Amino acid sequence: MLEGIVRESIGKTTAKKLRRDGYLTANLYANGVENIQAAFKRGEFARTVRNKDNFAFAVKVGDKELNVVIQEYQLHPVHGEVVHVDLRVTVPGQVTNFLVPVVTHGTPIGLKNKGVLVMSKKRLKVRGTIEDMPTNFDLDVEPLDRDASILVRDIEVPANCRLMDRPDVAICGVIKSK
Repeated sequence: MLEGIVRESIGKTTAKKLRRDGYLTANLYANGVENIQAAFKRGEFARTVRNKDNFAFAVKVGDKELNVVIQEYQLHPVHGEVVHVDLRVTVPGQVTNFLVPVVTHGTPIGLKNKGVLVMSKKRLKVRGTIEDMPTNFDLDVEPLDRDASILVRDIEVPANCRLMDRPDVAICGVIKSK
């Protein structure tokens, strides 16, 4: 379980001090849950996110233990490390929108025909409860030839979940290289 500290002050000066000390600032929120301003050790946070088994993972902030999912994160514009993260608290039985990651595997046929695999969407917006939410969408891109793509409507969604993206939007595809 990832442990963090509660931030008393949410100003820019204290956030800079926390970042200098190796912390990552975070907001924890959900509908019907009080917002919590927190900070986590950067290395521990990255380790926890990489090694998580489910879509949600457990955090302990102060005396509260919560299950959360990553909603959004901000990267430093120069060196690209994460400086802030928004975590959505998972409330059991509550229907909400989640951003579920897309994972591809295989080598497309179109790469041999002078094509390049392009990922248009790395995360898909899915509406449902946390219990029904998939960990990720695993796409097999091997049958893709040049000028072929996988659309949102081509993806199978678990029961009690609904894709909120337009059905005609491409997730990934193989285009002609220049």
